[in-house]
Amino acid sequence: MTTTTIASIQVTAVSVPMTHPHKTASGTISACPLLLIDATSACGATGHSILFTYTPGALKPTGDLVLGLGELIRGKTAAPKDIFAFLNSKHRLLGTQGLVGMAIAGIDMALWDLLARRTHQSLTELLGGSQKPIAAYGGVGFDGVIGSANAAEAFVQQGFTGVKAKIGYATVAEDLAVVQAMRAAVGENVSIMVDYNQSLGPAEAIARLSALADEGLEWVEEPSLAHDYQSLAHIRTNASMPIQAGENWWGIQDLQHALDAGSTDLLMPDIMKIGGVSGWLNAAAMAEAKQLRVSNHLWPEISARMLECTPTAHWLEYADWWNPILKSPLQIENGYAITGDALGAGIEWCGDAVERYRV
Repeated sequence: MTTTTIASIQVTAVSVPMTHPHKTASGTISACPLLLIDATSACGATGHSILFTYTPGALKPTGDLVLGLGELIRGKTAAPKDIFAFLNSKHRLLGTQGLVGMAIAGIDMALWDLLARRTHQSLTELLGGSQKPIAAYGGVGFDGVIGSANAAEAFVQQGFTGVKAKIGYATVAEDLAVVQAMRAAVGENVSIMVDYNQSLGPAEAIARLSALADEGLEWVEEPSLAHDYQSLAHIRTNASMPIQAGENWWGIQDLQHALDAGSTDLLMPDIMKIGGVSGWLNAAAMAEAKQLRVSNHLWPEISARMLECTPTAHWLEYADWWNPILKSPLQIENGYAITGDALGAGIEWCGDAVERYRV
């Protein structure tokens, strides 16, 4: 096979309105500020990836970082692991978290996608995995008792066998009412997860989890600050249900700190924050060594492929937030993610929509 050389890294900023705004304890997400990355090789193949900057103000600086990193690697061989190590080494003094880490991860994902497309494979095949169904759950916002129950029921009617709600209301009684209303709506055979989005202190978390102990929860996610590993470990010791964490950990160093502290029963890496495909592969190996089950945070298209290559794969968190800009969004059939025969990570732009939402 001939060497694939990086010709250019290009970016496009878009703001994609959400069909159903997602309520959280800290505010409502009504549109997704996204940075679309295209990595083109000298032979003309192009790989794609997406960065979610959460706030519109981060789009331009993140885009500038991606373009700057692109200049550092232009003309180099498109070997994703080598490029990942090179870019991390170049920014060790500045640090490789935050926007820098996002930019490196975005390039990494685009290069893996490029390599898979260049060799006419799916990302799963390129990584040595095989296509398999991954159980998916739907995410419910901070929607109150009635809204949460209705949203959960709607997901089950679409075939999902799991639903996750954001909680952390003013009182534990309200948290309990939301969970019980969802259970009444979806029945006993559907898995229910809850996410506190780091909203509780350790003592309050222990008290609230005790009140939720009999509700049959699949997991409780981030009950306290994600980087307070010792407090998470203390909560975990006192909880009767599994603790889930990981979406806010940057790279495998944060993951190692969490494992050392015994902070969690389950892992949920965010492919952008963990370091792209290269970072995920490292995290999956660490999880396998501890036999910890791995789910994802957002990025359903590429995350489904990564879970197909993860020995301890658990659940896929499904979100349709970015579907309007994708030619072929990930398909969910009977509650399972089906990756199909698409090349690479299955990400291709819907050109008209990209132009419509360009910022």
